[in-house]
Order: sequence, then structure tokens, then C-alpha cells
Amino acid sequence: MTDALFAPAAGPSTGPVGGWRHARVLSADHPHPAAVRLRLDVPDRVDHVPGQHYVVRLTADDGYRAQRSYSVASAPSDPAVELWVDRLPDGEVSGFLADEVRAGDTLEVRGPVGGWFVWDGSGPALAVGGGSGVVPLVAMLRHAQDLGVRERLRLAVAARTRTLLPYADELLAAGALVALSREDAAGRAAGRLGADDLRTLVGPGPAFVCGSAGFAGAASRLLVELGVDEGAVRVERFGPTG
Repeated sequence: MTDALFAPAAGPSTGPVGGWRHARVLSADHPHPAAVRLRLDVPDRVDHVPGQHYVVRLTADDGYRAQRSYSVASAPSDPAVELWVDRLPDGEVSGFLADEVRAGDTLEVRGPVGGWFVWDGSGPALAVGGGSGVVPLVAMLRHAQDLGVRERLRLAVAARTRTLLPYADELLAAGALVALSREDAAGRAAGRLGADDLRTLVGPGPAFVCGSAGFAGAASRLLVELGVDEGAVRVERFGPTG
């Protein structure tokens, strides 16, 4: 996810929590010129629940520190922790991770973190993500597939174009509803994610919404207008730090 300030809706924290670790970078590849996908070997790792995130902390030679939170894309069964990071033009952490980090490097990380925006696969759920807000939903998808309960997760994602949608091929192959505002996608004409897209996905269980503040607000309002109980909507907003 981008350099982000997470603002989850208020709620109980029930997820596992891990402390600071020195993780070894197993791979750092660039599916998009403005993004990096990191796979980390985290020693003595606490298994996460899909929807949680990790904090990455950088320390300069003069002692200055900067840290940002990034959602986990990997399933709990994955031996590595996978993070997707969008490179922001002025992102002091995302820029370093995207431009400088290589396999074999060491990163200081803390996680997993978060307990409100989590789904363990035990019941049905709807997940709606925009842009890099799809990353925690990919963890949910992978977990559902591992458990053999793919049908429990109803999934809708949105982006401007396919190249700007993280994990686009994986999401399309899994049958997610993909809405691209500037391109046709999987038989759907170009256009923003709307009520007609979400209407057929509304059902039992919580509704997870993740994306920019604008996307999360619009998607949440649509769900409530379609009859989803406001208390069932769990929102995680992100945006560039100041």
C-alpha cells in the first residue's frame, strides 16, 4: 500500500500482534514502475489474519527515523510476508523501498498490527477495494482459497486502468468484479464502480472497504444505500502523509 496513515473505523482489536523484528528481504520486484512487491522473511513471525498490516521503519545515519504502514498481501499460510508498496513522489519510506531495497537487505518491521479490519474466513463477507486498497483483500482472497471457501468472499475492486490495479491478473482469475474507470474489463464497460455493480454482491456478513478517503467514503455510502447495515461496514482509509 502507499505511504499511509491508516484510519480504521472504531472497533475492538482482536487480531494477533507482533513486535519489532529484523526481516530479510527475499525478493523485491516491480510489477509496475511506480510500485514494488516485497517478500520478507520475518524471524519468529506471529501469523497474521488477512486485513492486518506491518509497520516498516527506516533509520538514517544521523538517527532520524521514519515509518509507514503497509497492508499484508500474503495469506497466513505463506512462509513469507508480502507487501505491496506504491512509490509516492515525495514518499520518504516508499521511495526508499521502491528504489533502493534489494533481495538480501534487512528491514526493521513490526507486525502484524490491527484487529478491526480482519477476516478469518469463518463466515461470509463482502470486500470492496480501490487502487492499492485491494492489497488486504488479496490476502483475504488467498486465505479463502487456502481454506477452500472461495465462495464466502464476495469481491469487487476498482482502479483507473488494469496496469494500475495491483494483482489484476490474480483478481480477474479468481472471478472478482473488476471495475476500471478508463478501460473495459472482463466484459464490463469502462466506468466507475457503482450501485449496479455492488447490488448483486450485497449479502450476509461484514463489508470491508479499503481505499483512498474519497473512494472509501463513496463505496461505504453506496453499500448503506443498498441496505447494508452501517455497523457492518468496516472501513480502512489511506492517503499520503503530510
